[in-house]
Order: sequence, then structure tokens, then C-alpha cells
Amino acid sequence: MNAFERLKKNPIVAVIRKADEKNIIPIIRALSLGGVKAVEITAETPRVTNLIEMAVAEFEEDVLIGVGTVLDPETARATIIAGAKFIVSPTVNVDTIRLTSRYGVLNIAGALTPTEILTAYENGAQMVKVFPANVFGPDYIKSVHGPLPHIPLMVTGGITLENMNDYFTKGGVAVGIGSNLVNVSKLKTDEDYQLLTNTARKFVNKHKEL
Repeated sequence: MNAFERLKKNPIVAVIRKADEKNIIPIIRALSLGGVKAVEITAETPRVTNLIEMAVAEFEEDVLIGVGTVLDPETARATIIAGAKFIVSPTVNVDTIRLTSRYGVLNIAGALTPTEILTAYENGAQMVKVFPANVFGPDYIKSVHGPLPHIPLMVTGGITLENMNDYFTKGGVAVGIGSNLVNVSKLKTDEDYQLLTNTARKFVNKHKEL
């Protein structure tokens, strides 16, 4: 099963910001125990390639490891070499899309308008991240999906337990969830990690209601 198929099967992507080499494994383990099987480690994280290598070595068969906030092809290449299985960008950077395609890695370019979404897809993005989705809400996804039903959309920005399924029913094939799922600054104790597992499980169970 390739990364695209794995992501469609496990469409809740945990966006992890400000992690480090001490907590990245416990964070991903807690998410995995809760049923979240795809994570996006953001590229501005110090020593991000080390974190990717650690995560892939520990969880490669169980959790899909990707990188987010990728702004340029140089960052994409470095993180792909480290083991990232998908690349997520906040904008449409054609050079980044082409680089990931060259390496056979799933690219999820960030876009908002229909023109940006189509441009990303036509240049090789296999999935397009609609960001920031919360500016317009689930009905915007439905409106975009109407004329562009062939473009798989990942929805990111303001996704909560309460509104997540609305985005799925309106046409999203995956969602990216940041601080509403993973708030690294609050993970201090074993009880905090257990709470993270419980929160992950709530999102997964909510999606199962569809």
C-alpha cells in the first residue's frame, strides 16, 4: 500500500509542532495507541531530519510519517532522504511538487482558491491541502469539490472534534489537525500522554460514525 492509499485509509493526520528528540517517539506512540496512524512533523522544527529518521525507524510499518510546512524543494529533498513518506506545503510551490514527484513521494500542496487548487494538481500534487479551511468552513469544500471532484482534498485549519465530520461529508478525503489534537507544550507527564491517546481515540471514533 503506497502513501496515498495509506492516507486515505487513515485520514486523520496529526500535525506535530515544536517536538524534539526526547518527545517525538512518545508523542507518536500515544497517537498510534489512539488509532491515529499518520503524522506530519513540521519542517521548521530544529533537527527535523533527525526526528524523521527516529520516527521512521520506530514506526515505519505502523504509522505514516510525513513532513509539513515545507516551503522549498531543498527542504523537501532533505526530509525525503531522512525517510518522510509525504510532503505537505502551506502554498503552491511548483518546484517542490516536481521534486517530490521526481522521488516518487506523495505531495500535498497547500492552496485555497479553485485556481490554486487546480494549479497544484495540474503540476503534480496528488492531493491538495485546503488551508486555512476554517476561514470559509465545510460548505466551501463542497463548493470547490463540485467543479473539481477529481482532486483529492485534505482539509487543514481549525479542525475540531465537532466539525471534522462536516468536512469529510462535504468532500474532504483527509484532515490535518494541529493543536486541537497535539499540543506539545502540554505534554509533561504520563497522564498527559494518556490524555493524548484518549483525544486521538475520540477523533478516530468520531470519524467511524460516518
